[in-house]
Amino acid sequence: MTGPKALPSPRDVESLLAALRAALFPQHHGDGKSAAACVSAMGRAFNAACRPVLPTAALRRNWTAVRAELPAIRAMLEEDVDASVDGDPAATGRDEVILCYPGVRALCAHRVAHAMHRSGIPLVPRMLAEAVHSRTGIDIHPGATIAPRCFIDHGTGVVVGESAVIGPRCTLYQGVTLGALRFEHDAAGRVLRDARRHPTLGEGVTVYANATILGGKTVVGEGSVIGADVFLTSSVPARSRVFGEHPSPHSTRTTRRGR
Repeated sequence: MTGPKALPSPRDVESLLAALRAALFPQHHGDGKSAAACVSAMGRAFNAACRPVLPTAALRRNWTAVRAELPAIRAMLEEDVDASVDGDPAATGRDEVILCYPGVRALCAHRVAHAMHRSGIPLVPRMLAEAVHSRTGIDIHPGATIAPRCFIDHGTGVVVGESAVIGPRCTLYQGVTLGALRFEHDAAGRVLRDARRHPTLGEGVTVYANATILGGKTVVGEGSVIGADVFLTSSVPARSRVFGEHPSPHSTRTTRRGR
């Protein structure tokens, strides 16, 4: 009889979530520790969370790789913070955005989880994503690619699928879904797990509340605006405006127009 399977501890993953926030924003989440001390604490939390699923050599190699990415991740988060300050007239400044905005909290976790996911670490990136999902209502798969200066406003109910790509300077409002339209299958009827299933947003796209954009072949061209409650399953060119018609007895079709 074999022993129980080694699995990451949810408590250790929660500790890693707190430690990575402190390492990336030590002045706001570091409890008075220096930046170097916060990074060291993140290393210890990383080791504790990942030890059950990585051999010792791989654990060291992966932490070295993730640590090397922290300056670039921090730079992207600085741009995300700027996007929130610039995009929300209610924002009083960077301190409020870093301490209070769920979109920044979700992106902070996602950018580290994405680096871990790319390096092939099992389970822990997904657990990080779910830990921050439970706190913010924002569900971003660690496989999703999100360029800098992303602004997730309010955020509750936002869902971003594994193969979604979000370009620079995009804005997502609450309830937005970037999801799969359908699942491709092989000859035996099994789901193809590596198939591209989720949409691409070009640079400077704005997606308003409760819009749903589906499909791996769906590309929203740069500078486009997708209105609230729109259901979109096909590509639109750059600088498009896509809005749903007001409900009437005659039509509820989605309308599109270019600019």
